Amino acid sequence: MSLYRVHLNVARSEEYPSGSSECGYEFIVPLDGQMQLDPEAWKNHKDDCTVHRFWEDEADLRGHLRHVGKGWKFDYDKSDDEDDELLFKLDRHKLAEGEYVSITESDGEMHTFKVMAVRPYP
Repeated sequence: MSLYRVHLNVARSEEYPSGSSECGYEFIVPLDGQMQLDPEAWKNHKDDCTVHRFWEDEADLRGHLRHVGKGWKFDYDKSDDEDDELLFKLDRHKLAEGEYVSITESDGEMHTFKVMAVRPYP
């Protein structure tokens, strides 16, 4: 198991016909040899698994990757679930360049993101 920094940009959609490098996420996550989330390793690295959300014309958000029930979320404030963003089947996705991940944002809108980079985290 190793920690990786994953960079996502919003993918092409009706709202973003060419995608956008101005909207996305960068997060730290433990990945196994198949470049999939390693839930057991996450338990030992919870504090290291941070997220940075950047979105054009909005303030940046910083938080943590959290496990909830059978799923995963980005949590920006432990005392408030209203700002949480759910990751669609993160535990089943390969996090490699060119792959896609869907995230339901706190307003209930789902966006698809393209994995732009996956780099070892020091």
